[in-house]
Amino acid sequence: MCPDIRGQRSSQEPEARLEEAKGLALAIGIVVAEAYILNVRDVRPNTLFGEGQVQRIATDCELHEAELVIIDGALSGIQQRNLEEKIGRKVIDRTGLILEIFGERAATAEGRLQVELAHLDYQQSRLVRSWTHLERQRGGFGFLGGPGETQIEADRRMIRDRMGKLRRELEQVRKTRELHRKRRGRAPWPVIALVGYTNAGKSTLFNRMTGADVMAENLLFATLDPTMRSIGLPGVEKAILSDTVGFISDLPTQLVAAFRATLEEVTAADIVLHVRDMANPDSSAQKREVLSVLADLGVVDEAGEGVGAPVLEVWNKWDALSEERRLELEPLAGMDDDVLALSAMTGAGIDVLRKRLGEVLTTGARSYSLRIPASDGSRIAWLHAHGAVLEDEDGGEGEAGPMRVLNVRLTDKEFGRFEALES
Repeated sequence: MCPDIRGQRSSQEPEARLEEAKGLALAIGIVVAEAYILNVRDVRPNTLFGEGQVQRIATDCELHEAELVIIDGALSGIQQRNLEEKIGRKVIDRTGLILEIFGERAATAEGRLQVELAHLDYQQSRLVRSWTHLERQRGGFGFLGGPGETQIEADRRMIRDRMGKLRRELEQVRKTRELHRKRRGRAPWPVIALVGYTNAGKSTLFNRMTGADVMAENLLFATLDPTMRSIGLPGVEKAILSDTVGFISDLPTQLVAAFRATLEEVTAADIVLHVRDMANPDSSAQKREVLSVLADLGVVDEAGEGVGAPVLEVWNKWDALSEERRLELEPLAGMDDDVLALSAMTGAGIDVLRKRLGEVLTTGARSYSLRIPASDGSRIAWLHAHGAVLEDEDGGEGEAGPMRVLNVRLTDKEFGRFEALES
């Protein structure tokens, strides 16, 4: 059910929100028997909906033999409990559904820590053991499973203690990530981060550019844990491509906080690739949601311009557009060098993207004449790998023995990285 609350602003139309909610349910194998929008004139503090609407939901559940009711909105603990009593079915809200998806999809230890922390935060104010009656419907890791999986004990003090332990572990994860970023900054290759609304095609693009086999399906939140692979680009021998978690409208605040360590990878990127699903009629609203999250992270300013690292827009799923829509969008894409139209599925436009990424990474490169000991093979090799070596000549004898003189083109950032190698 998608409540359309009068006077409450939303970035998406109710119809688009309903379709997205159905997609979230399908993402974890829930069979959607019925889905519709309910207009809410006055929010009832006890049940959200009016008595007649609650009765309609109960009748539909009986008719379709439904065991679960999903409300695409935020429910308080009281509202959830009262609806369950009146309808006689399990009721979960949008936050609970997304937590279930994340719980099922998180593959790494870090991802599981983040999901558990978010789930505990969500459950603090709710009835404990509220998930157990769904054990007949399905099993598995997630929170809709049976009573033996992630059952939260009644003692709230134990919940707080567990949350404290998880936060400390995640803080250690954050420090480890920071160390890894510093190490990449010393050895370094430029990092390109893929961001975008969930199901925009980030993982498909990642696989296309890297030859990897990251899970890429037509599902919301098909992948959660960040993945990195090396790629070669024109003028750049090696770069790191990072696939991040997809964004979504009204992402639960618990998850935003829990996954901040993961999203911090975006803040350290040299280029941010914003992948958009241009075949989705709600693409503009999805763009606003992504930019809102990036602004919270300090990656873009209020106008959506990159702060520090440039942001390029990838207009994906070009193959899924009608001829009329392509003709409409082509002039708009052609007017902006930072917009690239492509199809990650077919590979059309990938070469243009690679060329543009190489151009951005080498923009502002200057020539340097560097005299380096011939025995310092690691730094000479680094210059060949990360810069455009114009000349490599004999530099005579020096205090350290035979020297080489290299005339090389480097960006300011690359030159700073080269200097860091010397320290």
